[in-house]
Amino acid sequence: MRERVAKAAWDAGRTDDEVALVGAAKAQPLDKLSTALRCGLAHVGENYWQDAQTHFDADPERRATWHFIGPIQSNKTAEIAAHFDWVQSLDRLKIARRLNDQRPDTLAPLQVLIQVNISGEATKSGIRPEEISDFARTVTEFPRLQLRGLMAVPAPDDEGAHARLAEHFARLRDIAPEIDTLSMGMTNDLETAIHAGATMVRIGTALFGPRPTPAQTEHP
Repeated sequence: MRERVAKAAWDAGRTDDEVALVGAAKAQPLDKLSTALRCGLAHVGENYWQDAQTHFDADPERRATWHFIGPIQSNKTAEIAAHFDWVQSLDRLKIARRLNDQRPDTLAPLQVLIQVNISGEATKSGIRPEEISDFARTVTEFPRLQLRGLMAVPAPDDEGAHARLAEHFARLRDIAPEIDTLSMGMTNDLETAIHAGATMVRIGTALFGPRPTPAQTEHP
């Protein structure tokens, strides 16, 4: 996977150290995650709190950086705020407020990305593109959250989605110059995402193999 990311970056005129690889561990067995961590996986993404509770055992010293990348239930915000380094799926003010209020003072601010429904899919989470600026301004007011950028899951048939998200990211940097993270790209579209400017890709199947069983679905 590192070679694939490096080649995509090279083809885009970039270097591989500009793109972080997040292993999306959704429903994967603990032994597969443990193997990936031993092989140097530095970032782990979790869609569900239930999975994360088990997966944390693979990293008892918390050497990896842990990202929550799925929809967030209100009754899970305390656990997510206390146990994760990043939240990539922020799309509601209510959730932002709860994460801020429940982030322990002993921890650094929670790094957050705003999830954008870039393809306008009814079944996808995320704010509308036209809401990005106002939502971002509100998020920056929370002292226990650190806004880092945008995340999206473009529709497979939306060929221009990656470029559009990159444009929104560039405009957001005019408002918040400190942001630095554009999370888009998975197993099937990472090359397109990196070419468009992704600084973080979330890889599950190509890294761990197919998920053995469907994970329990959480609803926002």
